[in-house]
Amino acid sequence: MTNETSQAKETADFWFDPQCPWAWITSRWMLEVEQVRPVRTQWHVMSLSVLNEGRDELPEDYKRMLERGWGPVRIAIAAEQWAREAGDGRDPNTVLGALYTEFGVRFHNQKKEKNLDTYREAVVAAGLPESLVEAADSTEYDEALRKSHAEGIELVGYDVGTPIIRVGASAFFGPVVTPIPRGEDAGRLWDGVLLVANTKGFYELKRSRTEPPSFD
Repeated sequence: MTNETSQAKETADFWFDPQCPWAWITSRWMLEVEQVRPVRTQWHVMSLSVLNEGRDELPEDYKRMLERGWGPVRIAIAAEQWAREAGDGRDPNTVLGALYTEFGVRFHNQKKEKNLDTYREAVVAAGLPESLVEAADSTEYDEALRKSHAEGIELVGYDVGTPIIRVGASAFFGPVVTPIPRGEDAGRLWDGVLLVANTKGFYELKRSRTEPPSFD
């Protein structure tokens, strides 16, 4: 394990949609990377519901998933804004990261329904006001949501999904990986991802997924 205590930490901007299981795995990988590399994750919200607006050719079950997807991202934006405006020294990034964790544990690890009861449980567990759940069915935060989404997707183009990561001048979709790399394995993957992302002219490296997402 590399001793990173004396090194300045680099920011990794990470755009996520809470309902995506692959983004959830990548986000937990980032927490592992933070332990072995001088990296700090800055959380941002993007939305698969926004990304897929107007795409009528999508399967019906995926359309239903996108309809349910508005609630969590609206709540996430509302929580971030609440922290920023609270005036009590709360770090919006810490608040957003904590809420993402509570959403992700319930959606992916515990397989709970994506409904208001689950959203409320996650919000309360993150130490946030229960009233934030009201944002799920409101368009009040949609402008801010679309702005946050656009900031991420415009870095990489519109033919990708979530997550999006930006480090310095480089931005990319993914990595898509399962199960969650741990310890120095997480660090080596980070090193490799940065290597290819910073290679001039490099665009894509892909193969078919043969395993479902594993959250171990």
